[in-house]
Amino acid sequence: MESAFESPIWDFAQSRQRKGLARTAVNAEQTTTQISATDSDEDLVRRVQSGDGNAFEELYHRHVRRIYALCLRMLSDHRQAEEATQDVFVRLWESVGSFQFRSAFRTWLHRLGVNVVLGQIRTATRRGQKTLSVGDTEIFEREVAEAMPETRLDLEQAIARLPAGAKEVLILHDIQGYRYREIAELVGTAEGTVKSQLSRARRLVREALAR
Repeated sequence: MESAFESPIWDFAQSRQRKGLARTAVNAEQTTTQISATDSDEDLVRRVQSGDGNAFEELYHRHVRRIYALCLRMLSDHRQAEEATQDVFVRLWESVGSFQFRSAFRTWLHRLGVNVVLGQIRTATRRGQKTLSVGDTEIFEREVAEAMPETRLDLEQAIARLPAGAKEVLILHDIQGYRYREIAELVGTAEGTVKSQLSRARRLVREALAR
């Protein structure tokens, strides 16, 4: 059976249609450009910036599973991760023209993915929704347990109840491995605030798990 990500252009077009975006979705038949496995990501981005749908499809194939893994690791829910993955590639198509090749494309796309997921977490928090699902917390639990080995594992509720800022910093630092400076840039705050939020998040998790 074909997986959800083996029909990228169809999924991408459907995602754009659901969100009411104005521009026409990428159509792989727009060009006849031949794509080689030796083409770098940056070469493909330049083609996408020129309107090459085939190049966008190749970028999707190269990175969709990695972006899905990122989203799943941060959200611990398959449905939310799939939706976030589609959102990332919608955002990629909308913003690829602004990519200026000052960093590796993989790094830029990773940061884009993190920002999309953080936005989803913030929205869920405002609505009082849970961001984590009981059935999908194994990866999350293992990573946080390694960062805080003294805790006992019942993390789903403990992390879901964290304040939004503390939750974001805990995920970015202890799960994704970002440094304080990088987290400060991603969430738009000072490094000192990041350190304070991380300390608070760990304390709240420990307190919740000790009850």
